[in-house]
Order: sequence, then C-alpha cells, then structure tokens
Amino acid sequence: MMSPIDFTSSISEGVAWPWPIAVYLFFAGISGGSISIALLVRYYRKQVGNTPLLKAASLVSFGTICLGMLCLVLDLTNPLFFWKILLYYNLNSVMSLGVIVLLFYIPLTAVIAAYALEDEIKALVNKPWVAPIYEMAAKFRGPLETLMLILAVCVCAYTGFLISALMHMPVLNTSILPALFIISGLSAGAATAKMIAVRWFNEPVHSVEMEMLHKVEWPIMAVEGLFLFMLFAGLILGDGSNQAASVAFYQGGWSALFWTGVIGLGFIMPLILNFALGQRFAHSSRAFYLTGGSVVCGMMCLRLFLLYSGQIYAV
Repeated sequence: MMSPIDFTSSISEGVAWPWPIAVYLFFAGISGGSISIALLVRYYRKQVGNTPLLKAASLVSFGTICLGMLCLVLDLTNPLFFWKILLYYNLNSVMSLGVIVLLFYIPLTAVIAAYALEDEIKALVNKPWVAPIYEMAAKFRGPLETLMLILAVCVCAYTGFLISALMHMPVLNTSILPALFIISGLSAGAATAKMIAVRWFNEPVHSVEMEMLHKVEWPIMAVEGLFLFMLFAGLILGDGSNQAASVAFYQGGWSALFWTGVIGLGFIMPLILNFALGQRFAHSSRAFYLTGGSVVCGMMCLRLFLLYSGQIYAV
C-alpha cells in the first residue's frame, strides 16, 4: 500500500503550512501579475490585436494558476475531497473568500487565453465553426478583460491576505503583506511573460513593449524594496514579540535565504546585469533571460522566506 505524501519533511521542519503552500503562493502571484501587467499595457497603448505579450501572459496566467491549485490540493489532508471547499463557504474566512475569487478567476484565465490565442487555435482546430464562435464572443471581450484585471489583482492580494491573517506570527501578521505580494507578483509576472513572449511568440527583445516594461520594472522593484524595508522596520520598532521575530532577517538559515535569494537574486543581480557589465551585455539576450530568471527566483525565495520564517518565529 502506498504511503501518503509527507510534505512536512526536510525543509518543512514540522511547520503547519509547508513548501507546497509557498509554491502555490508563487504560482498564484505569477498568474495574477503576468496577466495584470499585459492588460495594463494593452489599455495604456490602446491595443486591439493579440500581441505576443498578451498571448504569453494569458498562457502563463492559466498554466501557473492550474499548477498552483494542484499544489494546494495535494497539501490537503484529504486531496480527493477538495471539491467540498467549493460547496461550503464561510464569508468570515479569508480562505473562503479566496476560493470564491478563484472560482471565477480560473475559468476566466482559460477564456482570456482563448481570446489571445485566437490565431493559433484557428490554425490548430481548422474547422469552419470556429470563426463564427469568435465573432459572437468578440462583443464580450472588453468587459471580460476588465473583470480579468480586477480578479487578477485580487488573486495577488488574496495570497497576501491569506497568510497575513495568521495571528501570533509577527512576520506575517501585517497589513503590508498584501501590497508586497501584489507588487512582487507584478514584477515576477512581467518577467515571466516577457521571456515567454520572446521565446515562444517571436517578440523582439527590444520591441516597444519590451522596452516599456523594462523601464517600468525599476520603479516596481523600488516599491517592492520599500515594502520590504517597511516590513522589517515594523518588526524592529514594534513590541517585544515583533522585535524577537525580526531576527529572521539577520540570524539563522532563513536569513541566508533572504539575503542570498530575495535580495541577491531578486534585486542585486538584475542591477549588476543591467548596469555593471556594460551596455553591450545589458542589451544582449543573455542578460534579458538572466535578469528575468533572477527576478522570478527572487520572488520564489521571498514566498519561502516569509512563509517559513513567519511560522518558525511565531509568538
């Protein structure tokens, strides 16, 4: 008889919410952030066509939220009964509210991906009934994309609200967390969508959209760094329990993850790749992928650090 999967071993150290939850938070942030940034660019530039960025973002959004839900379901005590959380709600629970948002968000990501990948779907299916369906569905696209943007931001924020609601955990129990998760989701989501757009949909590395996102990434990174500073300052300047929890940032193994993964990969590495190695290297495809990969890895390290240090340094 096969033994059940034990997700609390190894790095989990017996914590209540182990690494699959961190991976879920990571995928949900990528999903919401990628489609949000693509739709914001679409609205800003008043685009009507299906750009490589929108195609990539919609594909990333759908794929990552599905992977995230798989991690969430596998972490349940009884994974085969996951459907019960779709039927029984407690509107006073952050988790139940999140389930309601996801219930609309997940199918909508599939719909938006179908819109964005219209040409690819028509070429793949190659049936006469496909074109009339798209013609009928076109009138609903604008409202659905607006709803998608709202739900995507809600998904990013919800992942922050979910763990910030954990009481007696000073690192997590802060109102800064939802905003931090939104901004880090936008950063890593934009990086992922950019790489997929260039790699799979032949978007030039130095196209107008790529250059615009490249310029926007630095203010986003600055805001993310500010939120991290506010989180640390809130712990240092707080009461005794908050100050005791602040050691997570400068003592022990999890502090190494923070400084190496979050700060090193997520902040310092992109700066080095873009400003310290010369303009020729900064404009190369190698720097493009290395920068995007380091930002995405930094976001994953941030989710791991917050989830584990928050639980380990609980009151």
